[in-house]
Amino acid sequence: MTTANLDLARAYFQAVQTGDMATLGGLLDEQIVWHQPGANQFSGDHKGQGAVFQMLGSMMEASQGTFAIDKIHSLMGNGDLVAATIHFTGRRGDTSMAMDGVDLLRIQNGKITEMWLFSGDQNAEDAFWGR
Repeated sequence: MTTANLDLARAYFQAVQTGDMATLGGLLDEQIVWHQPGANQFSGDHKGQGAVFQMLGSMMEASQGTFAIDKIHSLMGNGDLVAATIHFTGRRGDTSMAMDGVDLLRIQNGKITEMWLFSGDQNAEDAFWGR
């Protein structure tokens, strides 16, 4: 099952990187729980596909379309969990953000059911997104 989960995680990151929202919607469970870290306007638990897509859309709007995962360093599987070490970037006006992070995906029955994100510099990410 780990190989299938790694393949699904690869498909997820490819969809995110290319903006393929149809594929992304097919990979996320309708009842997904997304744990967004920090103390910024997007932090907290987002429950359901609608809430997750609203948050992601708001992040793209706030960053004028620049927020992106530009590198996936590695994917590691353990049962129904896949950890990905990534690098992400964004710009807001004169402010920019670029840092490493870890995304942890729980995959069950061929869908991403839960997502935890970790930032290499949470204070910098909070400052970037603001309250």
